[in-house]
Amino acid sequence: MSKGTIKKVAGPLVIAKGMRDANMFDVVRVSDRRLIGEIIEIHGDEASIQVYEETSGLAPGAPVESTGEPMSVELGPGLITSIYDGIQRPLDDIMKISGNNLQRGVEVPSLKRDLKWDFVPTVKAGDQVTGGDIIGTVQESEIVSHKIMVPPGVVGTIKSIKAGSYVVTDTVATVTTKDGADVPLSLMQKWPVRRGRPYKEKLSPDMPLITGQRVVDTLFPIAKGGVAAVPGPFGSGKTVVQHQLAKWAEADIVVYIGCGERGNEMTDVLNEFPELVDPKTGQSLMKRTVLIANTSDMPVAAREASIYTGITIAEYFRDMGYSVALMADSTSRWAEALREMSGRLEEMPGEEGYPAYLGSRLAQFYERAGRVMTLGSGDREGALSVIGAVSPPGGDISEPVSQATLRIVKVFWSLDSSLAYKRHFPAINWLTSYSLYMDTMQGWFDQNVAGDWIELRNKLMRLLQDEAELEEIVQLVGMDALSAPDRLKLEAARSIREDFLHQNAFDDVDTYTSLEKQHDMMQLIISYYEKSAEALQAGADINKLIDLPVRETIGRFKYTAPEKVKETFEAVSAQLEKELYEAKQAKEEF
Repeated sequence: MSKGTIKKVAGPLVIAKGMRDANMFDVVRVSDRRLIGEIIEIHGDEASIQVYEETSGLAPGAPVESTGEPMSVELGPGLITSIYDGIQRPLDDIMKISGNNLQRGVEVPSLKRDLKWDFVPTVKAGDQVTGGDIIGTVQESEIVSHKIMVPPGVVGTIKSIKAGSYVVTDTVATVTTKDGADVPLSLMQKWPVRRGRPYKEKLSPDMPLITGQRVVDTLFPIAKGGVAAVPGPFGSGKTVVQHQLAKWAEADIVVYIGCGERGNEMTDVLNEFPELVDPKTGQSLMKRTVLIANTSDMPVAAREASIYTGITIAEYFRDMGYSVALMADSTSRWAEALREMSGRLEEMPGEEGYPAYLGSRLAQFYERAGRVMTLGSGDREGALSVIGAVSPPGGDISEPVSQATLRIVKVFWSLDSSLAYKRHFPAINWLTSYSLYMDTMQGWFDQNVAGDWIELRNKLMRLLQDEAELEEIVQLVGMDALSAPDRLKLEAARSIREDFLHQNAFDDVDTYTSLEKQHDMMQLIISYYEKSAEALQAGADINKLIDLPVRETIGRFKYTAPEKVKETFEAVSAQLEKELYEAKQAKEEF
């Protein structure tokens, strides 16, 4: 264990001398107050330390002590429903010790040591086990069964295992390795946050993460184990989008990282998540959620750790075979922490003062997502999908954090304040957003939903793009200058925008749309457009086609209860055929 003294203090950066025996990324305790820090640079016997707590009052000569261990998180029962700060300290336990004002240097275990958990073994003495194997389960919440796994790297035979009620540090099993050593296994394991947890194999991103949000699932889907960025200016609905995804996405576990957001935004999350009802179970959404609250008034350096803390916890649940959704809100604040530390270290700045390694650090974070075959015997599949919100100043996505993120992620949901001001939610702009997973997932949609899914989706996109071009002409010369087919195009595009893309998060039926219902909605809108275009060619009146009563019925189809979708679809299709036939007949009589 290396001991040194403070040489210099510069904000969150402390330089200590006499640290020759310390290693990179070791956790250190700074001064008599035992503030938590991490070594981020070593030159000779001088170590640069990123301190995760307020450093005011520190002075040269104060002691610095290395723990000899990297920054790690405790993984075990008790994670679900917990609210942590950026370095996995439970905020409720800190409050008991220090009251409402956070004190510095508070040391509390991440997992509660006084809670007992009922452990049910799934293996017996004499069984062969390897890293990643499940040796038993603990019912952590009404929804989550926590699987106790052999830590990676441990291989051997179970010597003893016993059911019972244990705290996280108790030994529940012993494994004898090949060289005869006995390894005790508890309900908890530790893992360094900067190192991705191992897996057997990464799988191709060819399955969608179904969210029930039409603009996402139909136009810009994210794969299970995929990565997406949600950039948008203030007030464009980033938080509502993330809440909807947390609530409805096909994920068993949600890890929500509030990274440097304003305190009131994190308070909203803390107040709303317990009240959000999980539609799959009817329980509170918190029963399958881990929250990491790191607000903008906390020390800047702790933001840098919060992202890694969150993704390590997410990987742990992925290894159990769960589908995990990680929301990081927002990576812009995390990049600000990198910029601050880089400036303190006097490194050569890159664009806009961000460090030159911003892109590679972002890539290291996002590449830990994926759908994988987990460690252990048997075929267990887990997925970790990462959705990172980006808050560019003034909504300008040409700034370095947005651009570096776009080079890495495969899905870009571009939130647009002008849509938000028109009360169009989700305010995802269909002309500037994209998904690069579309090609790899085409086969899945063809097999599991409908063979013409991609074809219908492409027709919707084409109409929306044509509308954008026609809008410019309308603004110049007015609607009357357009030909009848172009006017029909504009009407069909309006139907797509208002009836399909606009979705009410607070309506009991409209908040979630199954893929089958999304397909039916696309079919009705495209049917109306194509059959009206045929009628137009046959000489039908454009005004009659635009004013067909069935258009109102198509618009209301999204409010159809799930059990009535099929019969309503048949009825609306029949009504459409009938009214178009009458519109053609009227022309012939005329």
